[in-house]
Amino acid sequence: MVKRPKVIPFRRGARRHRTWDLGTPPRHTRKPQRPSLRDPRGYLRLVIVLAGLALIALPFGSAALTTVFAPKERDGCRVLSVTDGDTIRMYCPGRGMEKARLIGFDTPEIFSPRCASELYRGLRAKWALRAMLWQADRISIVRQGEDRYGRALVFVALDDVPVARRMIDADHARAYAGGQRAGWCEAKDM
Repeated sequence: MVKRPKVIPFRRGARRHRTWDLGTPPRHTRKPQRPSLRDPRGYLRLVIVLAGLALIALPFGSAALTTVFAPKERDGCRVLSVTDGDTIRMYCPGRGMEKARLIGFDTPEIFSPRCASELYRGLRAKWALRAMLWQADRISIVRQGEDRYGRALVFVALDDVPVARRMIDADHARAYAGGQRAGWCEAKDM
């Protein structure tokens, strides 16, 4: 009789025997635990998630709540939203959606402020313009060309009073007819 060596043939898909284990840790399959609201960490996670969602949803929600649909007649342009104190988005039949720069005044910048007070003043001007548009019974929009950025230049009057006059009188803007603009960081508080 011929003695055969103790060689175990290898086959793909063959199961390993327990004695062949070389010390690898056993695989435990645990079910992931659901966060419990009894645990304070569960509350904290919930608050963080809700706060994150609120930071995303609030800017869009506030714009949706303060959206203004201006003239009652069907052939005029409608103001859809306020971008900053002197820029709006509007819908005009035949032209579609477009950005518009209100003429006659200049407000502080929101998107590229040079100082914190300019940002603060810009936000105040934006909300003041929204409130004025929201409260107006009649909004007149007259298109007067385009600026160098491709925005429509428009004259807007609320209840037959120019928006420029209202914004300047409320100390949210300065008179502006084109050219070099003065900075807002050196200006005295409004």
